[in-house]
Amino acid sequence: MNDTAVVSFATGPMWAGFIVFVLAMLALDLFVFGGRKAHRVHVKEAAAWVAVWVSLALAFAGLLWWYLNDTQGAEVARTKTLEFLAGYLIEQSLSVDNMFVFVMIFTYFAVPPELQRRVLLYGVLGAIVMRAGMILAGVWLVQQFAWILYVFGAFLVITGIKMLIFAEAEPDLEKNPLLRWLRGHLRITPEFHGEKFFIRKEGILWATPMFLVLVLIEASDVVFAVDSIPAIFAVTTDPFIVFTSNIFAIMGLRALYFLLADMAERFHLLKYGLSIVLVFIGGKMLAMPWFHMPIQWSLSIVAGIILVSVAASLALSKPKPIASGADA
Repeated sequence: MNDTAVVSFATGPMWAGFIVFVLAMLALDLFVFGGRKAHRVHVKEAAAWVAVWVSLALAFAGLLWWYLNDTQGAEVARTKTLEFLAGYLIEQSLSVDNMFVFVMIFTYFAVPPELQRRVLLYGVLGAIVMRAGMILAGVWLVQQFAWILYVFGAFLVITGIKMLIFAEAEPDLEKNPLLRWLRGHLRITPEFHGEKFFIRKEGILWATPMFLVLVLIEASDVVFAVDSIPAIFAVTTDPFIVFTSNIFAIMGLRALYFLLADMAERFHLLKYGLSIVLVFIGGKMLAMPWFHMPIQWSLSIVAGIILVSVAASLALSKPKPIASGADA
């Protein structure tokens, strides 16, 4: 048995309210802002949505502080708000690695830009469901086995070191076992059929390449969730903070992809920064019995690592091969 109790300030109505908010935003995306229509997302539109999601996350943090300051006091309000901001920054930073995978998948399948938006929306829906299940499992494990936090810490350190070593390695999708299995067990059309995942030809059901894209995107989120969810437990074990920070990061990822996809190569050093973040967070978890780092320190260090890696990437951008007259 374990005497570690995972407690949360959140009430049932708060959980319900947040879930309703997420569903409402997804419905707006689908039925109001053109999510059901294929179109190319331009930089201006993507930047606007990134601004919206960051603003909503900051507004949520403000509401969180206001509610807790009024009900539980200034110290609790400050601590929980910083936990949310630190968790959101960690999840948003680590989810950027997903962006590189999305670029690779879309490039490999030559997915037209106007068909990318909707498949990413379905990817977000699947990610929300999977993250919710994994967060609940993680909270249960932490509550039942306090030592699991040290396992998480060791796992993050090892993962971060592997990312450092293989940062320049280029994955080969042609050898991906999931993709090879799908190709061996499904009838797959050679061409896209708009945004459709399946079509019927002469009464026979065929999968389209878009279905393969969706499966690989969902699979990539599972892989990244295995890193990112343990990471946030270094900041907090409050399930409401873990869930909300994860969801805000996931909801904003699609817009971030469309904003930065064309510039992905310019952030070639960001993977090193993310790997250092994982090592730092894992080390922080392993050091918990001897040293408790204040939340604001963690927030500042993670932000600093990301900013330095982004700045270094931009300052030391890889020169593009001169194939056309375009600027790098």
